Amino acid sequence: MMPLPPRSTIRERAAMTGTEPLRWVRAQQLDRLASETFDVLIIGGGVTGAYAALDASLRGYRVALVEKSDFASGTSSKSSKMVHGGLRYIEQGNLGLVHRSLLERQRLRRNARHLVQRLPFLFPVMERGGVFDKRLAKAFESLLWTYDLAGGWREGILHQKLTKAEVLSHCPTLNEEQLLGGFLYFDARVDDARLTLSIARTAVFHGATLVNHAQATEITRSARGKVDGAIVHADGREIRARAGVVIMATGVWLRDWTGRRKNAEQSLHIRPAKGVHIAIPWIKIRNDCTITIPVPGRSRRATITRWGDVSYLGTTDEDYTGDLDNVLCTRQELDFLLEGARSALKTDLQAQDVVGSIAGCRPLVAPPGGRTQEIRRNHEIHTADDGLVSIVGGKLTTARHMAEQTIDAAQKVIGRRSSCRTRSAYLLGAGGYDAQAIVASGGMSAHLGERYGTEARFVGDILQADAALARPIVEGLPYTEAEVVYAVRHELAATVDDVLSRRIRARLMARDASGRAAHRVGQILQTELRLPEAVVTRQVSDYLAAIALEKSVLMGDSA
Repeated sequence: MMPLPPRSTIRERAAMTGTEPLRWVRAQQLDRLASETFDVLIIGGGVTGAYAALDASLRGYRVALVEKSDFASGTSSKSSKMVHGGLRYIEQGNLGLVHRSLLERQRLRRNARHLVQRLPFLFPVMERGGVFDKRLAKAFESLLWTYDLAGGWREGILHQKLTKAEVLSHCPTLNEEQLLGGFLYFDARVDDARLTLSIARTAVFHGATLVNHAQATEITRSARGKVDGAIVHADGREIRARAGVVIMATGVWLRDWTGRRKNAEQSLHIRPAKGVHIAIPWIKIRNDCTITIPVPGRSRRATITRWGDVSYLGTTDEDYTGDLDNVLCTRQELDFLLEGARSALKTDLQAQDVVGSIAGCRPLVAPPGGRTQEIRRNHEIHTADDGLVSIVGGKLTTARHMAEQTIDAAQKVIGRRSSCRTRSAYLLGAGGYDAQAIVASGGMSAHLGERYGTEARFVGDILQADAALARPIVEGLPYTEAEVVYAVRHELAATVDDVLSRRIRARLMARDASGRAAHRVGQILQTELRLPEAVVTRQVSDYLAAIALEKSVLMGDSA
């Protein structure tokens, strides 16, 4: 008789073949936070913090994570949504980061296969006035060979040289007057907010305690001056969370953190770099891949990526010293991106065409001076004398590796050692998922498959129980009311903004239409969570005010 597999192996298989959705109940998470003593407490619910929670839980530690807003509400929902090695890093001579990024890209392609899809990148070659002209084409092809050899080959397809006609087949609106041909190479894309959420849910599945809208206001220390937990405020409660080690994974917010030990100097130089993206109707571009375009008068390139019926145009890369909780795309940044698009495309894009925008800050680790786009995207981990561990920097693609090294550092504080297991750990919904089969089925199956993977059947269960929930929640987008119900029951969505900005990406893809859906989302939240009517009314009002401000600043009506 064969021996039973270890309990951990059984749990990993259950993550692939669970018969019911994850039960993630806010009140239970807060009760655990208040009553248990944890090995690891993580502050910050972005992609790095979430992956650190998953890593530590898979190593067998008792783990808690608190996030002051919502999971991925900061930088981790406002990235370029690319999982890539970064050609620019080869140009900087940072081959180590490229190699690591491409390795991590393929791990995500396996472990989050329902969320991370192959993405072709197109670089047009121009007679003059392009990203690069024909004189640099050979040098650029050498760069692509370096990229392939550094790890791009793991995608199973190498770069390609395209004719002028082939380039136009990928983007018929490209200005062809100076067009000679192009190059196509392959990386990947991901809905960054859903990736972060999936990592967080998988950590909960493996026993971690994670809760959003729970703000750590103070780091606590023992009589010996060593960090031993934090004071957390959530739902009107003050909770004393106890832990053997505390990890600060707050990204750019570490810049403004006031909970350091008295008179302790800031050990990491955090330099927020603002990046913005705007969403425009895809029919204006008609691209089937990511197009790289020049921006007149600037050294930085811009990209246009299709997602559904919109195309994302971005990004900027400038120092930012303002309020990190209120980062918005300005009219100046909008005009900068539109100018680049109009110069490269045969389409008349106007500010009124923009249907949504995002603005966030990259957590660069660097002193003042020099251009932000020239700063390396490496990360740094610091352990203070009192045992407080901080992680900052890096990028979305390398979050798993950053988390692994962070937990390695945390283990030294608590005096224990266990090996990392996230290199091959599936996220919920990924195990057994066949992307080609799902896409071939078309319709709602393909839509749900790309969002939930094998867990799409649980959304189907909600639809089967109440067929009326098949109604679209936002006009013009494929999301249904059943997905809102699922977000509240199983994804810890607590507010209208949680749902419309991150559980579904309606605020970015259709800002104005999402405002018209806010009231219905509020009704579902009220029913599912038994919220007082006044709370729901305030949430709807806050969401409408936020998108009105976003639009006002974008159009130049406000400073």
